[in-house]
Amino acid sequence: MVKLVYFAWVREKIGKDEEHLDLPDTVKTGADLIAYLTTLGENYAEALQFPNAIRLAINMEHAEHDEPISGAREIGLFPPMTGG
Repeated sequence: MVKLVYFAWVREKIGKDEEHLDLPDTVKTGADLIAYLTTLGENYAEALQFPNAIRLAINMEHAEHDEPISGAREIGLFPPMTGG
């Protein structure tokens, strides 16, 4: 089981701050995770409709979509950050 934490408009569109999920064995990378989450309902599909815009943090460290998520305790999903 992995803890998923959602931030900013990803959180708003999904409708929850976090959740714990048992992921299927086919979910091996961040990209796989995003694709899987889009199958969980309309709110997920809408929040993640532009997967390349979603940023990931695996165990609180920024990660690329092709990085393995095996053994992750926590995965954060968030939109690109802007500064100013």
